[in-house]
Amino acid sequence: MTAGAWLPAILGALGILVLLRRPLLALLRLLGRWAGGLVALSVLQPLGLTLGVNLVNALVLGVLGVPGLGLLLMVQWALRAL
Repeated sequence: MTAGAWLPAILGALGILVLLRRPLLALLRLLGRWAGGLVALSVLQPLGLTLGVNLVNALVLGVLGVPGLGLLLMVQWALRAL
């Protein structure tokens, strides 16, 4: 291919990245929070916290923070009471 054929493709790809910048940043932020929640669950596991280390719990903990931890503990308590 010649340089003339690559130029529109490169400009088109850059245009798409500019248009999707905000959604991509939001997705990266969500992935970072998910990873943080996963690390927090892994750290709290040896301390006697019996929550499972899985993707859903990590996402809830990462997005909601400490209130999310309370929510997960209350749901676990309510399900054990059944």
